[in-house]
Amino acid sequence: MRPKIYLFGDSITEHSFGDGGWGASLAHHFARNADVAIRGYSGYNTRWALMAIDKVFPPPPPATAENGINGGGGGGYEAAPVCVTVFFGANDASLPNRHAAFQHVPIDEYKQNLHSIVSFFKKRWPSTHVILITPPPIDEATRILNAYVKNKSGLPERTNESAGNYAKACVTVASNCGIPVIDLWTKMQQSPDWRTDYLWYESLFSFSKLLAFASIIEL
Repeated sequence: MRPKIYLFGDSITEHSFGDGGWGASLAHHFARNADVAIRGYSGYNTRWALMAIDKVFPPPPPATAENGINGGGGGGYEAAPVCVTVFFGANDASLPNRHAAFQHVPIDEYKQNLHSIVSFFKKRWPSTHVILITPPPIDEATRILNAYVKNKSGLPERTNESAGNYAKACVTVASNCGIPVIDLWTKMQQSPDWRTDYLWYESLFSFSKLLAFASIIEL
C-alpha cells in the first residue's frame, strides 16, 4: 500500500487542490511515492475540528485473521500515514465583537485544541510526522472588499494583529509538543510586497500557495 499524507485544515486546505494550489503541488511532488489526501473543512475552527476528528479519521477495525491487520495483509486496513499537516487558526482568530464572532475561539482554548489534535494523531499513529501551520497574515482592506457575507459595520471580521497572536500561539504549541511548525504569518511578511506577492482566493486571504508547499518540502 502506498504511503499517505493527510492535509487537515479549514478552507485554505479544502481549496488547496485548486489550480496551482499547495495541496496539488504536494501531490505532484510526491506522485511516485505517496498519496496526498485532503481533509479540509471550510469555515472550521479548532473547536469544530476537534469535535469532528474521530469521524474524519476513524480508528482501524479490530485486529482479526481475516483483515490481516496483525499480519500486514490486505482487508482494507489503512496503515499509519507518513505525515499529517494541521492548518487551523484563520477562523479561530475572528474577532469576538465582529460579524464572524461565531467562528471565534479564545486563544487559550485554541492552544489547548491544537494540543489535543496533535495528541490525537500521536496516539493514533505514533510514527506519523505531525506538522503545524500557522494562520497566514490578513490584508484587512481587501478582506472587507471580499467579505463572504454582507458586512454593514465596514470593519474586517479579523485583523492581521489577531492573526499574528494566533500564529505565535501555534508556534508555542509546536515547541511544547516537540514537532515542526511552518510560521506562514512571519514568512509571508518577510516580503515587503506580501499583499501583492501572496494573494490567494481572490484576496480573501493573503496566502502563498507555493510558499506553503516549499516550506513543507524543506522540513
